[in-house]
Amino acid sequence: MTLTPAALIADLEAIADPAKIEDVRSSFQDGDAETQFLGVPIGKIFPVAKRYTDLDLASVEALLADPHYEIRMAAVAVMDFKARRKSLPEADRAAIYDLYLRRHDRINSWGFVDRAAPHVIGEFLVDRDRSVLDRLARSADPHERRTAIVATHAFIKRNEVADTFRIAQILADDPHPYVQKAIASWTREAGKRDEDALVSFLQRNKDRLPRPTMTAASKRLDDATRARLRG
Repeated sequence: MTLTPAALIADLEAIADPAKIEDVRSSFQDGDAETQFLGVPIGKIFPVAKRYTDLDLASVEALLADPHYEIRMAAVAVMDFKARRKSLPEADRAAIYDLYLRRHDRINSWGFVDRAAPHVIGEFLVDRDRSVLDRLARSADPHERRTAIVATHAFIKRNEVADTFRIAQILADDPHPYVQKAIASWTREAGKRDEDALVSFLQRNKDRLPRPTMTAASKRLDDATRARLRG
């Protein structure tokens, strides 16, 4: 199989269904208005992308520049599949990390972030300085801010929750709904590992967090604790 951007695009075009375009468009609600759509459901994108895991990063970057949502999602998925390889050389892992951050302007949907941030960003930072997440959390770009919290999933898996709550503290009154949804999801996940830390975070920020975020983040807590947080 030829590993080129053109071949990957051709594979996606071969399974595109124009009747699915509106369904696919609905998953890109927070993206740029210039994005175009082929009509490939997301579940069909990933198997195509996996076949191109060995695509070189210059080609991946070229795919990120494409105007079509499905092609950019495939590029992000290739990055994710690469980063998941246990045997990936550190230099290659660093290059994927650098590409993600350098072209975050093209990683401009919550779906792109959620697909790649945990492994491409979070796993890379496990044994490194994590202050880049603080910078991303203070970015003017809501997708970079979402990356900051979603990437901490790599740490939560290791029972390290301090970074999740630190980044959530920065983002607590963020105006973007997709950032708030990420705060709720990842603080709730961190709370499975350290419930006291979750309760403390929610108590400190109950005047900053929107009510839907408070409700979603606390839904696994007992009724008495939830009632106290509402008080």
